[in-house]
Amino acid sequence: MDGARVALTRLPFNLGTMAIGGVLFDIDGVLVTSWEPIAGAADTLRVLADHQIARTYLTNTTTKTRAQIATLLSDAGMEVSADEVITAAVLTANYVRDRYPGARCFLVNSGQIAEDMHGVDVAYPHQVSGSDGDTPDVVLLGGAGSEYDHVTLSRVYDWMAKGVPVVAMHRSTAWNTTEGLRVDTGMYLIGMEQTSGRKATAVGKPAPEGFLAAAGRLGVEPEEMYVVGDDLNNDVLAGQVVGMTGVLVRTGKFRQDTLDRWAADEFAMQPNHVIDSIADLPELLGL
Repeated sequence: MDGARVALTRLPFNLGTMAIGGVLFDIDGVLVTSWEPIAGAADTLRVLADHQIARTYLTNTTTKTRAQIATLLSDAGMEVSADEVITAAVLTANYVRDRYPGARCFLVNSGQIAEDMHGVDVAYPHQVSGSDGDTPDVVLLGGAGSEYDHVTLSRVYDWMAKGVPVVAMHRSTAWNTTEGLRVDTGMYLIGMEQTSGRKATAVGKPAPEGFLAAAGRLGVEPEEMYVVGDDLNNDVLAGQVVGMTGVLVRTGKFRQDTLDRWAADEFAMQPNHVIDSIADLPELLGL
């Protein structure tokens, strides 16, 4: 994780018989909405800091670098440093360096994130002609925005159908803003995969790599961590799969009908805890 693992001298905080080695937060919809703070978020982080409970942040946000994310959170009253933030771009760069070393990558993303993709040869849509001689080794899909235009998506589909590997930073289908939901990368992938007969590899949440990287960064076992998110599947249940204790908040993209449908399935994994918002986390943890 780009040297992000740090040694901690603090002892885990004990909640009953469980040691809290740290808390992993999703960002959008949990701490902020459109980068405006959610009530109680800053106070909750302060309480955790006062009790020396380690914190880290895992996000599928690809419009900003982790340094920019840390600055925005700090401006919103939350003391967060860049090295505490794990982004889908960082995870994707690790994946590409490991699986496709030296590959020429075609990146479609809303936002300039090359700073978080050290060692990856990236070309943007305006730098690629689309001719057969300009076919990339790998296609990288970040967050959706105006860059996902007809010509660019047509190129991606053509290459995908011809067997060029496609690596998506995440498979999220939408995200929440103060102006409503916005369609995200996963929505486009669904159609391209169905029609091409080929699958993209997704690296960000809900894939386990990010959750394990978060535990590794804090130097603790996943079983010692809480994960807090507004997305039942991508955040909470995905964290529980690797052993974390899941906490679902009723903010951001949370929908009660989704939880109700899930709860009706007696065979489905359920979230360990459901709280109204991040403001209720200290009480849940007994702080």
